[in-house]
Amino acid sequence: MLNLGFVSAILADYDLNGVLKFASEHKFKCVELMCWPSGNADARRYAGVTHIDVDNLNVDQIHSLTKLYNVSISGLGYYPNPLDPNPEKGEFYREHIKKIIRAAAKLARSADAVPVVNTFIGRNPSLSIKDNLNLYAEHWPAIVKVAEECNVKIGIENCPMWFTDDEWPGGKNLATTPAIWDRMFEIIPSPILGLNYDPSHLIWQMMDEVKPIYDYRDRLHHIHLKDVKLYRDKLNRVGSMANPLEYHSPKLPGLGDVRWRDFFAALTDVRYRGPVCIEVEDKAYEGHPDDVQTAILTARNYLSQFLVL
Repeated sequence: MLNLGFVSAILADYDLNGVLKFASEHKFKCVELMCWPSGNADARRYAGVTHIDVDNLNVDQIHSLTKLYNVSISGLGYYPNPLDPNPEKGEFYREHIKKIIRAAAKLARSADAVPVVNTFIGRNPSLSIKDNLNLYAEHWPAIVKVAEECNVKIGIENCPMWFTDDEWPGGKNLATTPAIWDRMFEIIPSPILGLNYDPSHLIWQMMDEVKPIYDYRDRLHHIHLKDVKLYRDKLNRVGSMANPLEYHSPKLPGLGDVRWRDFFAALTDVRYRGPVCIEVEDKAYEGHPDDVQTAILTARNYLSQFLVL
């Protein structure tokens, strides 16, 4: 019913063969593979990782590896700011998303891959939600048109991309709340456009992380499994208007505040039949290279109570 995988960004030092081999050896059925442009690495943590270079796509090689290891591609991932206030950067990011969409279509025809591209809507942090929705209406229809032509779904992750002063005051991703998702889907009603849903981001926004599964069951194109710990003592001191990392931390599934039993109950209620991928961003597991593997496997072991490995 649910194919467990992980997001390949955490294995930045592995090549594609190494990622798929690790997945196969540890009972993962799929992997979301990162597709950042080579030579244009983002300095942000977990960004700038290239496990598939869409500018030099070798479909036959990728197909051979997925077949060898019996691991499918849950989706292709690339998470820049497509609405960057720098017009040249924004245009570059949007064009690269289109390249990835076309690559996903080729892989879906030739390899064991789910035709989904996961990304952010982007945002100009200094502008209001209304103004950013106008930017979205200006720039995103062209991306969705390419996805429709290629029959590739787009999964928008709901991370606000606001952590420190670098993203202040509005963050770098517009798609943060159900109210905004509704406006996004009204402006671009195409069913090709949906969510790469991550429950952890609703926790630190003081929202229900389970209800959206029911409300957006037809827009769930991909699922990220990440937890978050909300530190109430810190929140009581700095308040919810402080930079979010001052009062919360990303954690492995099971080590935070997400109600995973209710979460998986909701997924089965709505008959979701797709990839669910562990996203590791827990700094407690970054002290040694071996900690990364430990993090992935610890998360897998916890989640195994809800699905078959």
